[in-house]
Amino acid sequence: MPKGRLEAFSDGVIAIIITIMVLELKVPHGADLHAITPLWPVFLSYVLSFVIVGIYWNNHHHMLHAVKQVTGAVLWSNLHLLFWLSLLPVATGFMGENHFAPLPVALYGVDLLMCAVAYFILVHSLLASHGRDSEFARRVGADWKGKIPLPAYAAGIALAFIEPWISLAIYAGVAAAWFIPDRRFER
Repeated sequence: MPKGRLEAFSDGVIAIIITIMVLELKVPHGADLHAITPLWPVFLSYVLSFVIVGIYWNNHHHMLHAVKQVTGAVLWSNLHLLFWLSLLPVATGFMGENHFAPLPVALYGVDLLMCAVAYFILVHSLLASHGRDSEFARRVGADWKGKIPLPAYAAGIALAFIEPWISLAIYAGVAAAWFIPDRRFER
């Protein structure tokens, strides 16, 4: 099956996810700094989630350039990723509205962990469909970058109950590591 439908569907879902997140931002009632002060946790949550969704979209896009074909397993793996990404607006809103309380920060981390697991599964579904000796497999290589988020997010989830700001720093650190697109697929 050609990859174009997978790319188009994924792009549409990701655009909707970002749209839902921005619609959760409420207009302040008032024209001074006091009116926007209570909104900072919601805005910071939005910024972090926007960057994370953007990173997934960017790396998904670059990775699919190296893909020759998609299989049923790849389609389901991609839907799995989109499912967890689609929960980010809820996790983002929960975290921001509750001013980075431990449980919302931990649940946000669970969603991020599941997104990372789903992306890992998608990469491995693509490897299985292309073969271990393919150009795609050579570009994936050891995939150390794809393995870093899993223990980092797990640590962030646990640390959320000790100090949520440490968890947020971990989540932002993983995003920073992935901010530069995956060069393996740009060639």
